[in-house]
Parts: sequence; structure tokens; C-alpha cells
Amino acid sequence: MANLRFEVVAEAFKKKPLEVIAPVERPSEYFGKNTFNRAKMYKYLPRDVYEKLIDVIDNGARLDRSIADAVAKGMKQWADENGVTHYTHWFQPLTEGTAEKHDAFIEHDGKGGMIEDFSGKLLVQQEPDASSFPSGGIRNTFEARGYSAWDPTSPVFIMDDTLCIPTVFISYTGEALDYKAPLLRALHAVNVAATDVCHYFYPNVKKVQSNLGWEQEYFLVDEDLYSARPDLMLTGRTLMGHDSAKNQQMDDHYFGTIPERVQAFMKDLEIQALELGIPCKTRHNEVAPNQFEVAPIFEETNLAVDHNMLLMSLMKKVARKHGFRALLHEKPFDGINGSGKHNNWSLSTDTGILLHGPGKTPEDNLRFVVFIVETLMAVYKHNGLLKASIMSAGNAHRLGANEAPPAIISSFLGKQVSDLLEHIEKSDKKDLFTLEGKQGMKMNIPEIPELKIDNTDRNRTSPFAFTGNRFEFRAVGSEANCAAAMIVLNTAVAEALTNFKNRVDALIVKGEEKNSAILDVIRDDIKTCKPIHFDGNGYSDEWVVEAEKRGLDCEKSCPKIFERYLDPDSIKMFESMDVLKKYELEARNEVKWETYTKKIQIEARVMGDLSMNHIIPVATHYQSQLAKNVQSMYDIFPKEKAANLTSRNVKIIEEIAERTQIIETGVEELIAARKVANKIESVHEKAIAYHDTVEPKMAEIRYQIDKLELVVADELWTLPKYRELLFIR
Repeated sequence: MANLRFEVVAEAFKKKPLEVIAPVERPSEYFGKNTFNRAKMYKYLPRDVYEKLIDVIDNGARLDRSIADAVAKGMKQWADENGVTHYTHWFQPLTEGTAEKHDAFIEHDGKGGMIEDFSGKLLVQQEPDASSFPSGGIRNTFEARGYSAWDPTSPVFIMDDTLCIPTVFISYTGEALDYKAPLLRALHAVNVAATDVCHYFYPNVKKVQSNLGWEQEYFLVDEDLYSARPDLMLTGRTLMGHDSAKNQQMDDHYFGTIPERVQAFMKDLEIQALELGIPCKTRHNEVAPNQFEVAPIFEETNLAVDHNMLLMSLMKKVARKHGFRALLHEKPFDGINGSGKHNNWSLSTDTGILLHGPGKTPEDNLRFVVFIVETLMAVYKHNGLLKASIMSAGNAHRLGANEAPPAIISSFLGKQVSDLLEHIEKSDKKDLFTLEGKQGMKMNIPEIPELKIDNTDRNRTSPFAFTGNRFEFRAVGSEANCAAAMIVLNTAVAEALTNFKNRVDALIVKGEEKNSAILDVIRDDIKTCKPIHFDGNGYSDEWVVEAEKRGLDCEKSCPKIFERYLDPDSIKMFESMDVLKKYELEARNEVKWETYTKKIQIEARVMGDLSMNHIIPVATHYQSQLAKNVQSMYDIFPKEKAANLTSRNVKIIEEIAERTQIIETGVEELIAARKVANKIESVHEKAIAYHDTVEPKMAEIRYQIDKLELVVADELWTLPKYRELLFIR
């Protein structure tokens, strides 16, 4: 009987690139085509309404609901001209994805007919069913009311025939049920705190903005092969599969030539992303086979988060159009690199980047050091919480492998910045200092111009590395909402800057000169946060030992890492910065623990199903074929010769029997472990039980299955193998 797997693989290899017809215009001319950006606002809104709305966006003025009808009218006119028939409030619940409910632009006309209408009331506020989204107990199932409210700082956009309005999502009693609401609060907190500190150096600064540039890694898999792998379909990752003889060991995929089908997909994705105002700039092959990356230009953090969520949704849609499935799971394939989402973070004012150095004056350099050190203080004090912000069931498979940052938060600074901080720490002088800019490097090749060398190298093993004018938070997972990490980071930096200013002001009140007071406080903070500074190899065993000595959080259990959200210091930080209340944090942790449990539970069920309905039947069928062969050999040849001729087959028969028995027993134990864990009432303890007792049994079963894959005849194995999943062109 023909193996369906072979037919699927053969069809996948035959697929040709889908032709993508690019717009005639240059990208700059169609950028933002499908967003209600400032140019559209200026065109479709009355002048006074436009100015009020821009004041809200740029200066944080409160939205005057009296202008909502005029804004809605302008949006509706633009939407009509683009064939839009529906609108939706687009928000980010605690499901890690996005949500939307589409309504048509129709109302009763009072005469038995319909009219098309879109009012300011519908623009500003809607009422999604809050009971059907994760709330961690904030809302009872029978209490359904929740509200979505327009976020005017993120542009409205068109997807297909729908006007999408970015919104926050809160409960009837006011608690945040999403990521955007606390993110906006965190960004406000860091704006206030950083602006206050900026006034030591630049009295005219009016606003500090948090910026984010994410780098999105992902895998592409042929859709037919994806459909033949139930584990990929239901969990996002392969729960079994032996290494391909060739994977990433030759380092030939990284920055390699992009395959034609993938190039067509990337081109299509970029065009649609640019039309939505997502400033995609970079694309390339990543390290693992069939792994790729897309990255945009830096944007304001709230907008960047929205754009990343939108791009992930768009990526899945465009991939299917090209016969692919986009995999965003952090570790879809065992034994090769997983996917991350590096969050490049910085702070800037209307005059420049606060983390950019060296400056043109000693005061600029002091400013640079202040913001570097206080960021380090935030990361040091809340290193466990930062780890909790990026941890998930998927990312737990990626972190700590020799491919991604370790599951210990530390910060790389580079030699020049490290030497500077050490000099300040040990110096008693009150005078300011200078920093060297980029140095030249001559290649001794006449045709090559002099290279400008940055004042820091890059450390790929550092989870939080300084890279010249920003910090790169490399530990964020591919599938994650960037907001989770950005909420913690910006809140922690706001707290550190607030604390810094309070101490400096106290010294100034006592009569100390301003710069001298700043240096005194900075010197203390450099000493305090020294344990978080590590420029070495984060993959080494020695670093784990050293990190424990330094008091850094070295916990590896995902459910226990989530506990850091409820540490007294974490609660104090969130409440003092007015970002989240204690009961909101407790509710969010309930969601995190429950989500973790459900993901492992689904994986365990899929593992049991595939083991009993795919793997064992295939293995025993091959075993039966071998047994018949052995028996026939004994019928033909003398006993001793038959025994010699069938020895290999007999060994395989025995190995299959042993391994299938272990698998069957393992599945029974896996089910029993789930049943025990499911009886635990506490969602916290249940998540820990799934981590400690259920997940390890899955690893044991996988080991046996992967060994069977090597001995069972290839024509019988029903699941597409790694060599087929990873090398489709």
C-alpha cells in the first residue's frame, strides 16, 4: 500500500513560487495606504478636530468625546471609499492573540429600512463579552459585561472589508483584561520619570518616548506536510521526530540565498505590511533550516506592539496563500534553533536618544551614564520578574539551549562602557568625563574604506545586551506579545529613575552641587547593580554557578518563575507606578498558570493519541512483516543457517517489542499523572504538577519513539520526518 506521506512530500517538492504583483509605486508611496494616518486625518477631518486629535496623540491630552462624531464621520468616509462594510474593535486579551467582533455599518432608518451609519459612540466604546476571555477570576462566568475603548495613539487600519480600531479591553469594574491598558500606563510612568531626570540636563525636554524595534523569527513548513503532522496542527510543535542527518551544523542557511517560494511569500508579506503602516525593513534566512526573520524600523513602543501582533496575524494568512504554514512556536523542532523575538528597546526625547553615547559635551556623557546605570538598576532589582515576563510553555524549551539566551537575566555592556563604569565607581573625583566615539579600522586592502568600529561588541549569549544606543532584550519568545516584556521593563525603569531622582534631590537640598550629587548616586548604583553585569559566555556551566553566587534568579520551572509577579517588590513597583494593582497581578498569574497547564495537557493528549494510533500500530506492523520473514527463512534454510540469516531481523523485532512496551506503559503513566494533577484545585499547584510529573513523561516517550523511527521501514512511517519538514523548497 502506498504511503500517503510520500505523496504529500512529492507534491510539496513540485510547488512553484506564487507570482506576486507589486504595486507600481515605490514603497514610500503606498506605505500606510490602509491606515487612517495623519495624512488621512488631515484630509478627512475638520481642521479644529484634527488639531485636537493630534494633541491627544502627541501630548497625551485627554480625548474630548465631543469630537468623536466628527472623527467617526471622517473615518467612515475614508472607509467607504475603500469598499469597507464592517468595523471592529481590535484588542489584545490575555489569550496571547488578538480579538475582534465585526459589525456592519447599518442601523434602522425608522421607516422599515436600513441606513449606513458609524457614530462617535461606536468608535469610542463597545461592549465585548468579558466572561468569555481569560480574567483570572476578576469576572465570574455569569458577569459578562466588559468594555473596549479606542486607543487614538495607534492608527485605525483596514483589513479586507473591515475597519479595525485598536482598543484597550477592561472589565465592568475597571480592571485591565488585556495587554494594551497596562502597557499604556507603563509608558506613561516611564515618560514622567524619565522627563523629570532629563531636566537635570535638558530643561526644555517635554516628553520621553519608549521605542521598540522587534525582530520576528519564524519557521515556514509546507502546508501539506503540516496537515500530515497532528502534533504541529494541535500544539504548534513536533512532539516526536528524530534529528535529520543534516540540519544546521554546516551554518549554510544563515543569511543564505532565500528560496524562491519563500522570497515570493516575503515579498507579498512586506507589501501588505507596508500598506498597513508596518515599516518592514529587514528579511533574511535564520540559522535553522526553513527559519527566517523579518524586522521593522524602530517605532514608539505601543505602536510597535500593535504592529507586531498585526504582522503575526498577517504572516499566517499570507503563508497559507503561498502553500506554507508559518510556525511561531518557540521550539517547533527538537535539536535545532528555536525562534525568538528580540526586543530592541530605547528611550528618546524630542532632542535625541537618551541611551546614545558618547555625547558632544561632558553633560551629555553624564546623561548617557545615568540612563544606562538606572536601566541596569531596574534589570538587577527585577531580574526574576523580567524572566517571568518572557517565560511560557513554549519559550521554556528554547531558553537555556546553546542557541538562545540562558534562563538567567544578565546584561552585557562591552569593554568601553564597562571600563567607564568601573572608572566612575573607583574614582572619588567630582569632575565629569569623556567617552570615545567610533574608532577607525584599516583593513590594509586599498579598495576597502576605513571601517568605523562601534564602542561595544555584541554578545549573543546575553539576554539583555547593550548594543550602542539601545538594549536588546533577546529572551522574548517568538509567539509572545511584546507588551508583556515591555510592561515590566518600562515600569521597572520608571521606578529606578524615580528612586534615582529622589536621592539626587535629597543631596541637592542638603547643599551639594547638582553634578556632584548625580555622580554620588550613580557611583552607589554602579556598585549595587554590579551582579547583573556579565560580559562572558552565558551558555557556560560556570556562569550558572556564578549567577547563583550573585543572587540572580536561576529558577528553571516555568510555573515557579511566574511567582515573581507576586513578589512584594514586584507588587510595590506596579502599584507605586500606577500600572497594575495587586489583585490584577494575582488574576493575571491565574491566567498564566492555567494557560501553561492547558498547553501541556493538550501536548500530553496528542502525544498519547499519536503513540497509540500512529507509532505503535506502524511499529508492530513492521514487526509482523519481519516475523513473517524470519519464519519463511526457517522454512527454507536449515535451522543454524536461518538463525544466522535472521539475526538482525530478530534483534529489530526484539527492539520494537521492548520500545513499544515502554511507550505503552509510558502513555498509561502519562494519563495517570494527568488525572492526579487534574484533581488539584489550586491552579498554581496544578501547573507545578504538570511541569514536574507530566512533562518529564512526555520526554521519556519521545525518546523511545525517535529510536523507533530509525529502525522501522521508511515506507511504513506515516508522519513526515524532519528531513522532509525542514528542507522543502
